[in-house]
Amino acid sequence: MNHKGSLLEVIDFYLVTDSGLSKKGTLSDVENAVAAGCRIVQYREKSGSTKDMILEAAQIKTLCGNEAIFLVNDRVDVALAVDADGVHIGQDDMSIDMARQLMGPDKIIGLSVSNVEEALDAERSGADYVGLGPIFDTATKKDAGDGIGPESIRFVKNSVNIPVVAIGGINKENCTSVVRGGADSLVAISAVVCSDDVKRETKSFIDTIRRVKLDM
Repeated sequence: MNHKGSLLEVIDFYLVTDSGLSKKGTLSDVENAVAAGCRIVQYREKSGSTKDMILEAAQIKTLCGNEAIFLVNDRVDVALAVDADGVHIGQDDMSIDMARQLMGPDKIIGLSVSNVEEALDAERSGADYVGLGPIFDTATKKDAGDGIGPESIRFVKNSVNIPVVAIGGINKENCTSVVRGGADSLVAISAVVCSDDVKRETKSFIDTIRRVKLDM
């Protein structure tokens, strides 16, 4: 794992971009989230050409600089083209082994999981962290399935030795239960990118996560 890999142990709010939901645009969202203290950004773009994705990914990498880990969702080719810090892949994407061969030993690879068995398999396969979800029902990802509930986080957290990032339907009202459930970090897409002030909302999530962790 590269020098940024150790940052996975101390991340709190995790930004996943969504150009379809964003009010101000992906680049604006990233810039404001990083300015607010976000330390990990995943570029998730499902439309547009590969050329456009590479151009935008390069701009996001610049915005992240040395402040935030920069990952690309699914697209290993885009991640390689811009020398991103790593990729986040799903259960139906290429295997972790194949992604590792392409990305190299020092890049970060995260895998989406929904239960303990998938999390254990991800760790055995060499994933650097798992994205667990959906925690709550979500409209952001149409094929996400039903929410598994914040109480499920503890089972996964106690089963693996890699960070657990919670995702799916998380907002200001329920994020405390997610952190108390054992999540190292959490993703709240619509609660942030649909807002008028991404910087303010990101900072609010970071403050809440840190406060809850201190109280635990």
